[in-house]
Amino acid sequence: MKAVLLVGGEGTRLRPLTCNTVKAMVPILNRPFLAHLLAYLASHGVDDIVVTLCYLPDRIGGQFGDGSACGVKLTYVMEETPLGTAGAVKNAEPRLDGSFFVFNGDILTDIDLRAMMDFHRRSGAVATIALTPVEDPSAYGVVETAPDGRVKRFIEKPPRHEAPTNMINAGIYVLDASVLDRVPKGQPCMFERQVFPGLLAAGAPVYAFPTTDYWIDIGTPDKYRQVQYDLLEGKCASHLQSARPGGGAAARLDPSAAVDGPVLFGRDCTIGAGARIKGPAVLGDGCTVLDGSTVDRAIIWTGARIGRGATVRDCVIGGKTTVGDGCVIEAGAVVGDSVVVTTGSRVAAGQKVWPDTTL
Repeated sequence: MKAVLLVGGEGTRLRPLTCNTVKAMVPILNRPFLAHLLAYLASHGVDDIVVTLCYLPDRIGGQFGDGSACGVKLTYVMEETPLGTAGAVKNAEPRLDGSFFVFNGDILTDIDLRAMMDFHRRSGAVATIALTPVEDPSAYGVVETAPDGRVKRFIEKPPRHEAPTNMINAGIYVLDASVLDRVPKGQPCMFERQVFPGLLAAGAPVYAFPTTDYWIDIGTPDKYRQVQYDLLEGKCASHLQSARPGGGAAARLDPSAAVDGPVLFGRDCTIGAGARIKGPAVLGDGCTVLDGSTVDRAIIWTGARIGRGATVRDCVIGGKTTVGDGCVIEAGAVVGDSVVVTTGSRVAAGQKVWPDTTL
């Protein structure tokens, strides 16, 4: 089966984590997010994948090449300027035929893709849209359906009390190649705002595939942390053996250090005397946590150093960042790459610190 992965965006909602890399390459359990997505697709028989690129394209192609190491075939299509979801797929049209998947490139899910493709074919749809429930649909595109699953209308970001359903567009589609006839070539165009409403207006069969399987959009720092907590706690399956507690390298732990809960260590991590690591937590390759420090539900990227007596809680620490002795990094903080947090400093809850900053 074929798929198009839309990974050309700049990942602005994830900044400062995406200042030096693309969203598809941010580490999830110490592996690029795209590696998890490719492993998931391959496990469902999706093995011929077109990746649409725009922002920092060499970061992806240079890492994954032709995809053979991941058990899939990868080809790349470059956008000179952002073309939107439908415009990006139109750009890949010469490589597509029959029915194929389209994936927004910031989603991790357990949705059964084989079942979704079977439903698409049985229903005679030209487009099938995966739906997932959320507590508050006001930040999403809501999809209202008939009892047989046929889509009736799309409602973009309705007020919570006015939403007719909590089932939202999950950013996963099965499309027939004929749908691309409706997309102008070389022009920005969105499935959600133009193509799908146009299909409905024309009476074309557009169906929904509702599911309660695990689904998360990793596009914000809070969700970026949450998906890793969920993977470590087994709420979503990881298809990468190395990205599981016990599947990574063992850390050098001082005998008086303590590790509680699911924690994933990268290679060459060092944990000092009296330090405590509380999971779910992830430490990248070469991280150092010095004596008496506490790391509690934190995601720490490669090469970071946590000083003596520091407290790092419910936050993300970028690569090669130094957190000085006695510092406190509060819940929800996001500290970019190569930051120096000087001795005794505090990074407030929710604060964002841009790369190469000294506090």
